[in-house]
Amino acid sequence: MPVDITVPQLGESVAEATVATWLRQKGETVNKDEPLLELETDKATMEVYAPVSGVITDVLHAEGADVAVGAVVGRITEGAGEVRTEKAAEANLSPAVRRALAEHGIDAADVTGTGKDGRLTKADVLEHVRRVAESPPAVATVQPPQTVPDAPAAPQQAASVPPSLPDPEGREERVRMNRLRKRIAERLKAAQNTAAMLTTFNEADMTAVMEARRTYRDLFERKHGVRLGFMSFFVHAAVQALMEIPAVNGEIAGDEIVYKHYYHVGVAVSAPQGLVVPVLRDADRMSLAEVEKAIAGFAAKARDGSLVPDDLTGGTFTISNGGIFGSLLSTPILNPPQSAILGMHKIQERPVVVAGEVVARPMMYLALSYDHRIIDGREAVTFLVRIKEAIEDPQRLLLKI
Repeated sequence: MPVDITVPQLGESVAEATVATWLRQKGETVNKDEPLLELETDKATMEVYAPVSGVITDVLHAEGADVAVGAVVGRITEGAGEVRTEKAAEANLSPAVRRALAEHGIDAADVTGTGKDGRLTKADVLEHVRRVAESPPAVATVQPPQTVPDAPAAPQQAASVPPSLPDPEGREERVRMNRLRKRIAERLKAAQNTAAMLTTFNEADMTAVMEARRTYRDLFERKHGVRLGFMSFFVHAAVQALMEIPAVNGEIAGDEIVYKHYYHVGVAVSAPQGLVVPVLRDADRMSLAEVEKAIAGFAAKARDGSLVPDDLTGGTFTISNGGIFGSLLSTPILNPPQSAILGMHKIQERPVVVAGEVVARPMMYLALSYDHRIIDGREAVTFLVRIKEAIEDPQRLLLKI
C-alpha cells in the first residue's frame, strides 16, 4: 500500500523549502527511517526520512522544486523488502559525508569509519584523500600505455561545454542560487529598504581580555573541555548592555514596539552554503564556558551541514565577527526583525595615549548598526560604550556593572 512522503515542519516561520537532493531514486528499496531526500530552507538543510520500509514508487517533485510544509513529495509502497546491507550502511551517511565522497569521487566502502558504531565522518573521508595523495607514485604504472594516444581528445572536451555557459572557453560558470543565498540577499536588502539604518563606531583596548585568556586559558580548557575565546566576553558584555538599553533588544511590530525581556543572542558563523546565525537562547543564564561550548557546537554543525531550523530562529540581537577573516572595519547589516547588530573586527596593535604617554595597544574597532526608528543615537552610543567598558575591564562583567 502506498505511503506518502511528506514535507515535515521546517521550524518557526518557515513554510516552504526547496528539494535540494534526492538521496534515493524511484524504484529503489529503502528501510524505515532511512534518509530519502534533503530539503533546503532559507535557514538550514534538513533530511526527510522514510516513514516505512518498501520501494519508492513515486517521485512527485524533482530536485529544485519548491514545496510547502505538508506537501507530498513522493510515495513508498510498503513491505516490498529491505535494502541490501551495503545500501543500509550507505544510508547512515550524513549530508556532509556524502558531499565529501561525491566531491572526491570516493566509494564509501573504501573508507574506514571512526565514528560511533563505525559510521563514516567527514574527517574519515578527508584522511582517506590525504593518504591516497601521499601514496607512492608507482601505483600509476598500472595504467596501460595505450592511454597515451588518447591525449588529443582535449578538443572534444572543450566542445562539450554546456550551452548554458556563454563563454566557449569555460571561463564562466552559472550556478543556480540556492534558497539560503537567495533568502540572505532578500533579508539584507529588505533591512536596507525598511529600517532607518545607521552605524556608530568605537574601539576597545583588548589588553585586559587577552591577559585574562593568557592567564586562565589552560586551566579553563582543562576544567571545561573547551577553549576560552573572545566571543563569550562579548556575549556577556552585550547581554549586560541590552539589559540597560532595552530598545536595542526590541523590535517594531506594526505600530507597536516589542520590548523583549529575554536575551537570545545570535552569533554569525561561516558555513559552506553561506553565513548562518545560530542562536544562544537565554544567553543571560549562560556561563562563559557554556557560551563557548554552544558556539563550538554550532560551528561544527555548520561545517557538517547539520544545523536545524530551531538552531537559527528566535534571536533578539546578533554579534558578527568579521575580524576572523581579517576585516578591520565594517558596517554590518541588520538581521530583521532585530533592531541592532554588533560587529567585531580584527585586533591590531595601534598607538594610543594612556596616562599622557603614547603606547602600543591591541585595539579592536567595534560597530553597532541599528534601526533609528526604535533606537535613538544616544542609546546606540551608550550601548556601544557599555560594550567597550566591559571589554576593557572584564571585572565589570562579574560585578554586573
